[in-house]
Amino acid sequence: MSDINPVSQTHIITADCPSRPGTVDVVTRFLCEKGFYINEIHSFDDTAVNRFFIRIEFRAETATDFSAEAFSQEFEQRASEFDMQWQLASSPYKSKVVIMVSKHDHCLNDLLYRYRTGDLDIEIPAIISNHPDLEDLAKWHGIPYYHLPITKETKPEQEAKVWQIIQESNADLVVLAR
Repeated sequence: MSDINPVSQTHIITADCPSRPGTVDVVTRFLCEKGFYINEIHSFDDTAVNRFFIRIEFRAETATDFSAEAFSQEFEQRASEFDMQWQLASSPYKSKVVIMVSKHDHCLNDLLYRYRTGDLDIEIPAIISNHPDLEDLAKWHGIPYYHLPITKETKPEQEAKVWQIIQESNADLVVLAR
């Protein structure tokens, strides 16, 4: 039987860095050395851009066992060795999800229904589309809708606008509802 308290405070670290061996080890070893329990871990190596991405949900025994300031100072020493960009969030934290959609509404309807009923414990700071068709649906849910039509001539500018919306909303995730 585990000594870990199942109702202890949960934290999430998300990070990315240039691809190289040992990234998972440096992050998980740090957490284990500090006595944290890893609930969940996901990683992905994007070879097209030579970037490694990792998301780890971990917990401390109690809220008093964790100091975000101390964690950040100590972890930054390890992260800097890997040129790592990272963020720390503590529960209750809702991931910020930007949704990108085309004309078809079935996937967006499903996501928004699950969001409204609480099945998806997320924040949706923006819905982005190259078509105006689903703007009313977004408005009905009180979510900002960005209509960014794309042509061959406007593609670079529109992609820059999409990236700007994603960054300004501090999105943790982008979902293609298609």
